[in-house]
Amino acid sequence: MYISGETGEQTEHRLRHVIRNAQLKVYDGLYFFKEIPINSFEFDQNALAIVRDHQVWSYLVPVESDLSENFKVFSFHFQPGADNSGFVGWLASLIKARLGSGVFVICGQNSNSGGIFDYWGCPALLTQEIIGLISELRG
Repeated sequence: MYISGETGEQTEHRLRHVIRNAQLKVYDGLYFFKEIPINSFEFDQNALAIVRDHQVWSYLVPVESDLSENFKVFSFHFQPGADNSGFVGWLASLIKARLGSGVFVICGQNSNSGGIFDYWGCPALLTQEIIGLISELRG
């Protein structure tokens, strides 16, 4: 994890470089959060991520119904050694400012592929707009 002493303009320049060089993957289909009571854990090989709080396990899995809150999921893997500090806040703020939408982010670690990676989720209805904004930023 990096600690950067830089101006806002320098941060913007650095993070635009980071997003251009990151590996972006947009996942097929839609996903939702399936909740399982904390004492009923089971492995689900379709889950992109599994997190928990004090009451439930929350699985990010392919959609099972149109009745759930459904999300488009995309991920970023970063170049080894890239200073991506502030990336989540920067991109989430841009999406909110330009498109009015919030996002969720779940991070993981893959030491063989640049270290920290991010799964991002956005409302299914704004998929084209959000992916379009990311494409614009990637130039």
